[in-house]
Amino acid sequence: MERRRFVKTLSMGGVLLATPFYGLVSGCSKTVEELPYFQTLVKDLLTDWCNGMLKHQIIEPENPARHGALGCPSCGFIHGRCMDAVYPFMYMADSTGDKKYLDAAILVMNWAENNVSQEDGSWTVIPNPKSWKGISVFGAIALAEALHYHGHLLDNELKTKWLNRLEKVGGYLYDTFTMTFTNVNYGFTCVYAMNLLGSVLDKPAYTRRSRELAKEVKDFFTEPNKLLFGEGKPSNIKSPRGLNFVDLGYNVEESLNGPVMYALHENDEEMLELLSKSMESHLEFMLPDGAWDNSWGTRQAKWSYWGSRTTDGSQVTFGMMADKNPAFGTAAIRSTELLKRCTSDGLLHGGPHFISHGVKPCIHHTFAHAKPLASILDAGKKLPRINPDTALPRAVSKGVKEFPEIATWLFAASSWRGTVTTYDAVYKEHVQQATGGSLAVLYHDKVGTLFAASMAKYLLVEPNNQQPNPEEDFALTPRIETFKDGRWYTNLYDLEARVNVVENDHRIAFDVEASLKDEERMLVEGTASVFNINYACTNDRFEFKVKPSGDQEISSPSALVLPVISPTGEKVTQVSPTVIEVEKPEGKLVVESNVPLTIKDTEKDRVFNMVPGAEAIPILAYFTPEISEVICTIKVI
Repeated sequence: MERRRFVKTLSMGGVLLATPFYGLVSGCSKTVEELPYFQTLVKDLLTDWCNGMLKHQIIEPENPARHGALGCPSCGFIHGRCMDAVYPFMYMADSTGDKKYLDAAILVMNWAENNVSQEDGSWTVIPNPKSWKGISVFGAIALAEALHYHGHLLDNELKTKWLNRLEKVGGYLYDTFTMTFTNVNYGFTCVYAMNLLGSVLDKPAYTRRSRELAKEVKDFFTEPNKLLFGEGKPSNIKSPRGLNFVDLGYNVEESLNGPVMYALHENDEEMLELLSKSMESHLEFMLPDGAWDNSWGTRQAKWSYWGSRTTDGSQVTFGMMADKNPAFGTAAIRSTELLKRCTSDGLLHGGPHFISHGVKPCIHHTFAHAKPLASILDAGKKLPRINPDTALPRAVSKGVKEFPEIATWLFAASSWRGTVTTYDAVYKEHVQQATGGSLAVLYHDKVGTLFAASMAKYLLVEPNNQQPNPEEDFALTPRIETFKDGRWYTNLYDLEARVNVVENDHRIAFDVEASLKDEERMLVEGTASVFNINYACTNDRFEFKVKPSGDQEISSPSALVLPVISPTGEKVTQVSPTVIEVEKPEGKLVVESNVPLTIKDTEKDRVFNMVPGAEAIPILAYFTPEISEVICTIKVI
């Protein structure tokens, strides 16, 4: 049914005021001024997203189980967190004076109260009272910010009902949440939630709780780089190597937001200094195009290239902290620009190639990431001046930097940027992000991302928050693989790989020793099982050299697999049996090998993986009886 222009009655009680809508917003209009680039970018994208969400709001008054919810183009159910859209809708209603946005905000809140609201004050992630309630902390912040900035748009009766509802969820958070309640993103978010609710509801007990929680924030940062840890269960769990559980996507798009907003509100300079140091380390993983390199993170199952599927976004944290480090402001801009490039028909898609591969988006990305955009705009003059000309750290870095707390190395030489990892923190059995000494990311300044790791095997770790792969699962991580007795063995399952780095003025080399194992961590038998992998990066090329360790013989089909990131439409030419060229908008990629190169037959022109939402050309270089060392060179011309 087409969206109705007006909402007549409100199931939460109350009737819209009969006065014209401009009467509701009179007195709060602002002088129209030209906005700086970042705020203009944010405003335009938020407008596009809110209009996109309006198109998917379900208008079925006869069906309370659906009426007012945001329908999802990709999922066969309604996301309980769609009520988070109340805040961006209220912002748009206030800033434009257009009643359709206020209608949408009221409808989505009504739906939540009819379908996911619980007696204890919580909301659930889907319309099932036994489903996860922890997401209530995000809904609480969305409702509180909507009331704080835009509550004057509501009539007194409805505003009172929303405030009472906010107090109920506040009670649930107060009684339930601790810093170790579950993954760290919940405790860190609650630091801000309790502070915000304490202010909006004038509840000193909530403010005191936020300060109590805030005292524990300092306990969740690694040494020596101050990466935020706790994205495992329990949050203090460690890997066999003794490493904490760290996830970049959740950290930058959700967990850091809470204490940053708390510390800014409380003028806690000591915490701001700690958070600034942590943000600087996290920022080293942002690629020059604005992507967050979460190829190695414990919750990589939700990596979407621009961030993580159901988190809130990094704009507000990095934007509001731009006075501490101007590169933070650049990060906020680059991230937002990437979100815009991944948006089509008003909805944020879950990766850079959803659109080219014809994959429908989950609406969760949009309603979650719309909130920080509204926060940026509501911040007004509190937002520091952002200089878009400040370079990102990874855009100007040189050499190798090791992050020992995650067994990961970042490297940069000339136009090349990359990531190598042996991180062994496994979030859940069989859920495997990049490891095994794999090349998790390779980026070239001229043509962009060439390799980006997926999970070894794509699994629905969170069925309510992930989409199935649309076709055959094919890992996008460069790797060695072999098949034996119908089982797949690869270095991607080796948690004990060893890496040695050799660096000089003209060359960066990684020497890796890795074993081929199956998903049960069992070593392949009857064929070469341990390989020496060498990655060498010079000014004009990147090279793979792979051979069995020692005098092992290869008796089963084994290959170096190179899934080159490339969207549908880029021309691929097999120039000769050993040379493949890919025409990219800004240059030509040349893959050359000492053995024949094969492009795997696929249903479409490309393979696609939900992590990180990318298409790739699946190139394989097989070992032969005559040649036991495979050499592949990557050039950009």
